[in-house]
Amino acid sequence: MLALLAAASAEAAQVAPQGAARPAAQKPAGSGAAPAAASAFDSLAKRAQAAHAAKKLDEALDLYQKALKLRPGWADGRFALGTILYDLDRYAEARSEFRQVTVQQPKNGPAAAFLGMCEFQLKEHEQALAHLIQGRLLGLGGNATLKSVTDYHTGILLVRFGQYDSAREILSNFALVDQDSPGVIEGIGLAALRMPYLPSELPADKREMVTMAGRAMFQITRSRYSPTARLAFDELVTRFPEEPNTHYAKGVFLMTIEETPAAIACFRRVLAMQPNHVSAMLQIAFQLIKEGRYEEALPEAEKAVQVEPEFFATHNALGRVLLELGETDRAIASLEKAAQLAPNSVQTWFALTRAYQKAGRPDDVKKARETFVKLDADLRAEREKTRGVAVPPSSLEPPSPE
Repeated sequence: MLALLAAASAEAAQVAPQGAARPAAQKPAGSGAAPAAASAFDSLAKRAQAAHAAKKLDEALDLYQKALKLRPGWADGRFALGTILYDLDRYAEARSEFRQVTVQQPKNGPAAAFLGMCEFQLKEHEQALAHLIQGRLLGLGGNATLKSVTDYHTGILLVRFGQYDSAREILSNFALVDQDSPGVIEGIGLAALRMPYLPSELPADKREMVTMAGRAMFQITRSRYSPTARLAFDELVTRFPEEPNTHYAKGVFLMTIEETPAAIACFRRVLAMQPNHVSAMLQIAFQLIKEGRYEEALPEAEKAVQVEPEFFATHNALGRVLLELGETDRAIASLEKAAQLAPNSVQTWFALTRAYQKAGRPDDVKKARETFVKLDADLRAEREKTRGVAVPPSSLEPPSPE
């Protein structure tokens, strides 16, 4: 991949993140040596920043390294050194520098994001996703380009790890700024079709299908009632009628425009083709719960638990159905299992609060309600911090230095 955010990283390297304290100068042994060492450090630091601004990366690299030998705690300089190493495709070395910055400045969001990008390049995908998410939550210092690239890579890694709905929520935001680069379209398409690949890993024979799905989902975000979106999904299932997830994607689209019977028909068709498709079962179950058709929802939820016993959403669905059918003890057992599997699920704790109320367990009601209120507030704050796409870059392939 080409160099990441050269201009933005050069600027960020010279400005400490908001709220981050600059480390105090480290005094060499001997009081008389301190002024000379400080002067040498200041000279090297200024020359390094000037070379970096002029995009003389090799010269800046040497100068930053010399300055950091005199003052290892200079976090801003280490951050700048990391961006230069990244721009030179020396990802392992850059990763080491950003790791040290995150230790020195735990609330430095840009450093966490760059660390994640280094890990992405080194195919350390699990660590990369964790650090990219951390960077988004900490904030990226107003660096709009860094936000866009961080959001993109967070989204495609969520797809890679099967978190399709979260991925689609992030990646679909690019449609709001009309960013339809091939990487965005493929990422959205992979999420819609529930295919656990990065765009770079996409099999060639699936690329047309994924691109069509991505463009259809892109149209939904722009205008969910657009005739273009409907035509795109119709074309998708016509072109690939034997792929269960094309019908699933169309069903999700139909749910968004409130054509529920047609959507359920799509999910039923998915199950006819792939009987253990848990997501289709849950779509049906949750819609039946919404409509108060609990007896009909029960077999869907029970089958989902059988197929995916370690997926919190299956236990959430079953618990909610059982609660409405008056089987409170079984409902509590299912909902507690869901909370065990996904402790941060707001919906599960809300349902547990109701279940404990029905069971006459006031102490558990109080604890569950407190957990629900806290998680709900945290979720709202997280969405506020990370919502939207800051800038519509011409490409999500990072720009090379000029």
